[in-house]
Amino acid sequence: MSGVRDIRRGEDIEAESMRIIESEVPEPWPFAGAQWLVVRRMIHTTADFEMLDLARFHPDAVEAGLAALSRGCGIFTDTEMARAGIPARRTDLLGCTVRCLMRDPDVLALSQAAGSTRARAAIDFAVSDIRPEIYVIGNAPTALLRLLEHVEAGRATPALIVGMPVGFVNAAESKDLLLRQSRVPFITVAGRKGGSALAASAVNALADIVLQQRKEGSCALG
Repeated sequence: MSGVRDIRRGEDIEAESMRIIESEVPEPWPFAGAQWLVVRRMIHTTADFEMLDLARFHPDAVEAGLAALSRGCGIFTDTEMARAGIPARRTDLLGCTVRCLMRDPDVLALSQAAGSTRARAAIDFAVSDIRPEIYVIGNAPTALLRLLEHVEAGRATPALIVGMPVGFVNAAESKDLLLRQSRVPFITVAGRKGGSALAASAVNALADIVLQQRKEGSCALG
């Protein structure tokens, strides 16, 4: 078919996608180094070049995220979609665990007893019981708002918050609050856009950086 590229292997399709993204972003790119790799992955996931204008990084976000992943951290997600979007082919190599608590019986009971959303209850359970180092919130503003309450009170000190809830009710506002706090490193997107796949993509980009660094280190030692 005219105009269709004959590219069949997944890794080749991904590489060509990244090449196209870089060719379509005018230089100088608005982000550099690892931040660019994260934003590029976000564009790849969404086909949305507006990420160039919307992506926001705490100054310590990349370093903190890479360090946490390097030591095999626990990762919390607010949806099963985000959990599935951070594949075992990355996390197993790093020794990381990824958990979504939305179906956990204890979280359901806590939600019903408190009369709150399951996302909010899942945050409470995560903070008190599993203490993950990275929180990945791509869907529920109530989860991000509750996590920020725990951070402000000193009950939670995660290494990194990937805060990208999507929607029209408190999504932009919760991310504004995340931007205004300075206690915890974060990666976020301004405004209403976001989503589970987008949030997962930021973690995948950081994981790929760690894995590439280890590969290069092994090659150097060899």
